[in-house]
Amino acid sequence: MISQTMEYALRAMTHLASLGDAVGTSEKLAEATQTPHDYLSKVMRDLVRAGLVTSTRGRQGGFALARPASRISVLDIVNAVEPLRRITSCPLGDPTHTQLCPLHRCLDDAMAQIEHAFASNTLSDLVAGAAVPMGCRRLVGVGLAIDLKRSENH
Repeated sequence: MISQTMEYALRAMTHLASLGDAVGTSEKLAEATQTPHDYLSKVMRDLVRAGLVTSTRGRQGGFALARPASRISVLDIVNAVEPLRRITSCPLGDPTHTQLCPLHRCLDDAMAQIEHAFASNTLSDLVAGAAVPMGCRRLVGVGLAIDLKRSENH
């Protein structure tokens, strides 16, 4: 569900937000987030292109948030590196399916809930010390309920 790229982007952004107005070098950012440097470089490039991060070259250079953490949603970060894909038409390409079947409607509804939770939580929410933002609590609760049902059935 959450790819490694998304995870690295979220780690990097929360670290940058925790720095306040300070600039984070790529080396220190990779070390602090336990992310491979080369991989992080690609992620940071995507975040810069999306306008979420600024990059400054040189001895005093590094990365910084392009706007306040309170104005960057988790969805902004995720979409910068690997946009969530909603199901808008039959994935099987069947032209007779003018509406989504129950399976694909269910999957898209789940993606809509995830998208809403990501859009409802900001980078500052993640950094402020709130253990789990409310939208994420609901998703964690759903995941736990599903896991419990699976274990009961086996």
